Amino acid sequence: MLQFNIKGDNIEVTPAIREFIEKKVDKIERYFPEGTNATAMVNLKAINHSQTKVEVTIPMKNLVLRAEERHDELYAAVDLIVGKLERQIRKYKTKINRKFRDREGIGMAFAAADQVPNPAYDTGDADDEYSEDDDIKIVRTKQFDLKPMDEEEAVLQMNMLGHNFFVFTDAESNGTNIVYKRKDGSYGLIETSVE
Repeated sequence: MLQFNIKGDNIEVTPAIREFIEKKVDKIERYFPEGTNATAMVNLKAINHSQTKVEVTIPMKNLVLRAEERHDELYAAVDLIVGKLERQIRKYKTKINRKFRDREGIGMAFAAADQVPNPAYDTGDADDEYSEDDDIKIVRTKQFDLKPMDEEEAVLQMNMLGHNFFVFTDAESNGTNIVYKRKDGSYGLIETSVE
């Protein structure tokens, strides 16, 4: 069952908007098995009174679905988001199921998705700037569980989240590693060690 947490920034979330978003985003639930519980976090933001930015994040066990869209029309942006989420689910479900048929991993998230309790999700657009006296100031902190996976699975998660790096626990070595996207479009891996 898909639950909704809809927030507006510089935009009022009217009952009509809420109903439209819930009706549209609820369509992706057909990709989840019976009894799946997840919370769709929807953030609406008015930009310069001309565009609306819509973000939808659906965290589940071992998987985070995320899409973002800017458009002149709020309703059109929501339609585009649903299309992105559906393509994302089909694409990654196909890739993961092909690779992890007989192995428990991210592909099993579609079969055993559990609601992640209160995930570290921040919608603020904080600037990472130094103060006038050049003191380092942490403006945002996130906490998350590191899931054991291999490098390829970590790259898929990174791409799905739309980030350019991803921290994970290597399933073989049990060490904390980081994959990142390089400027040339290829990927890099940082392996950590304790001295």
